[in-house]
Amino acid sequence: MDLASQSHALLVVYTLYIVATASPGPSNMAIMGIAMRQGRLPALAFTAGVMTGSITWALLAATGISTLLAAYANAIFAIKIGGGLYLLFLGWKAARSAIKPQPLDRSPVTGPVDYGRLYRRGLMLHLTNPKSILSWIAIMSLGLQAEAPGRTILAIIAGCALLGITVFGGYALLFSTDLMVRLYQKTRRWIEATLALFFGFAGIRLLMTRL
Repeated sequence: MDLASQSHALLVVYTLYIVATASPGPSNMAIMGIAMRQGRLPALAFTAGVMTGSITWALLAATGISTLLAAYANAIFAIKIGGGLYLLFLGWKAARSAIKPQPLDRSPVTGPVDYGRLYRRGLMLHLTNPKSILSWIAIMSLGLQAEAPGRTILAIIAGCALLGITVFGGYALLFSTDLMVRLYQKTRRWIEATLALFFGFAGIRLLMTRL
């Protein structure tokens, strides 16, 4: 593969990844909600979990393990059920928050924030999304064309990781600003209700979709 073809393939991969990560989905919707409710650092901890899950699937796709996994219907089915139930759980939490009458408390936190729990939540959200497996299989199929050098895999994973951190981290930073927090305080119930509907719809759709 010549340099021009390799560069074109990488450009296609990066464009696909940006579109996939920037468009509304469970991960960035969850990041937005956490950023507005809990602030910047908790949202970034959740983002780190999401990115770890994404890179995990990227490494599995690069080694061909995810293709093998996708060939077994029972494995994909189990992941789909787990992901769908987890999205419904997020929807239930958002709905419960929308019903609560008390305003958002943004006063300084006196106790420690469980960043590890937030990280694990982000990781679980991405690892239980079977679409992530299939997306990375598609990405690797597009990027790793015939006679592609070994460094192409590194370029795909490193480039997409950087793009993912930029996109998801950007959501965390943007939606933790004072402007967005004030907006959240004024429209908290509507935002939480929207999140509840989004996660509920995504969970039901995932459970009912044939992959």
